[in-house]
Amino acid sequence: MKLRTSIASAIAVIALVTASGCAVTRGQESVGAYVDDAAITTSVKARYIDNKEVDAASIKVETLNGTVMLSGFAKNSMERSTAEDIASKVKGVKSVKNSIAVRP
Repeated sequence: MKLRTSIASAIAVIALVTASGCAVTRGQESVGAYVDDAAITTSVKARYIDNKEVDAASIKVETLNGTVMLSGFAKNSMERSTAEDIASKVKGVKSVKNSIAVRP
């Protein structure tokens, strides 16, 4: 009987720890901020897909509290600057950190 209670308690603790980590991640203040950041990331990636000058598959986009971080590789400096320009024009973006490397 005690073994069942211990196992059930352990499972409950694991479930609570796992579930609570899903709501808000990466140090954000609220679930709303997380949703806003996810929407910004999705909008930036969608604009990259629509733009013929930017290779969406080569550029990684992450957003935290309205700051967009770009990383990956560009074919040339024009693609790199276009990617930054597109990201900066998305609604909700506060700033853009461009760490995209130009392939030699």
